[in-house]
Amino acid sequence: MADLKVDFCGIESPNPFWLASAPPTNTGAQVERAFAAGWGGAVWKTLGNPIVNVSSRFGGLDYGSQRMMGLNNIELITDRPLEVNLREMAQVKRRYPKHVLVASLMVDTKAEWQEIIKKVEDVGCDALELNFGCPHGMCERGMGSAVGAEPKVLRELTSWVMECANVPVIVKLTPNVGDITEPASAAMEAGTSAISLINTVKSIMGVDLDRMVPLPRVGDASSNGGYCGPAVKPIALHLLGQVARLPNVVPISGIGGIATWRDAAEFMALGSTTVQVCTAVMHYGYRIVEDMIEGLSDFLDDRGMSSAMELVGRAVPNYRNWGDLDMNHHVVAEIDPERCIGCQLCFVSCMDGSHQCIHLPGMSEEEKRRRGHVVFPAEVPDRAALGEGAIAGARVPWVHAEECVGCNLCQLVCPVEGCISMRERRKGEARLSWNERIASGDDLVPGGLDATRAARAGRSEGGGE
Repeated sequence: MADLKVDFCGIESPNPFWLASAPPTNTGAQVERAFAAGWGGAVWKTLGNPIVNVSSRFGGLDYGSQRMMGLNNIELITDRPLEVNLREMAQVKRRYPKHVLVASLMVDTKAEWQEIIKKVEDVGCDALELNFGCPHGMCERGMGSAVGAEPKVLRELTSWVMECANVPVIVKLTPNVGDITEPASAAMEAGTSAISLINTVKSIMGVDLDRMVPLPRVGDASSNGGYCGPAVKPIALHLLGQVARLPNVVPISGIGGIATWRDAAEFMALGSTTVQVCTAVMHYGYRIVEDMIEGLSDFLDDRGMSSAMELVGRAVPNYRNWGDLDMNHHVVAEIDPERCIGCQLCFVSCMDGSHQCIHLPGMSEEEKRRRGHVVFPAEVPDRAALGEGAIAGARVPWVHAEECVGCNLCQLVCPVEGCISMRERRKGEARLSWNERIASGDDLVPGGLDATRAARAGRSEGGGE
């Protein structure tokens, strides 16, 4: 079996699966149950100055049969006394010395940072996570995402911590910025040991139309909160990839919509050494880690990797800017008539939402005329030929391959697994990117840049493009 142990800033974790700083890490009893279930590490719910939470605090977004596809919260940091948290943290570390315990911190002044750091180090925490990402409540007080969105401030506060910290320091980033690489770079310039991302996305979950109050409702009003859960995974992967491509990047702990071993593997392949989970545990409980451990172990074995560390960053070189993608790579949709159920959803989506290259069998000349903007081949397949041997009979659509741009929308909307496949039909043997094309002097029209500029000038004189 593959070795699931990972090295994160010199700290050995039994596996890459950590609990994120959130309600599941609010007490010592919870963290102990999590470690007993198999979690390799836990980031304690953020410690700081006393706060008071509100009620209600959570709002969920369902999609189809999927409950809590997204989760919004307006909960703040821990509302439990610091002394109680410290006592429980020390007990957890004594009982589980081989598991990673990280203290998430959020205070204001330099003196407060130095004081709280000494206290959590004294109880045996393995690392510190600086919460520069909380998008509500605390940011209005000059903390959380108010720091994470200002690289200069983030750099200064991180440097305060680095002056006195004796354990690795993780800077937790907010996604609510224009360019995630700016705060990430500022943290690294200040000497941070690692980065974690993403914190939650600023959001309003919905509106109670009976009371005309945003959700979740707190009496007669509400506020924006932080969005998390499966719905934010694509955002998290994008921002993770941006940071992972930075030169001399420090280790990363990935967060955002992770619920399965596959999610974790994707985050690790795109640059994270550990992954932090919150919403999935709030939904299904600590024992989901059992499937995550088994699934990742099997995946690594199948791929011939002896260690989880071998997976970290494997996909980063293949995350490139759009201008560096291969323009000669081309795919064309093919519909398997034996699998097609005749719903014709691919036809509708292609006709109204894409590039009008999927058609229905048996079209009359009148039907073709009504679609005057659509290009048809010289010979249109007849209804009988398409329907022969197919479950859906003559309802099976067909693809005009020469007009297919390979967008794969039809494959995404098709309800039958494997019915629509995308077959490669390269436009040229050599790899050619847009940047390479421009560098060679070629642009949009035959004749190169000069011809293109002349064509554009002509269109401009004629009244615009």
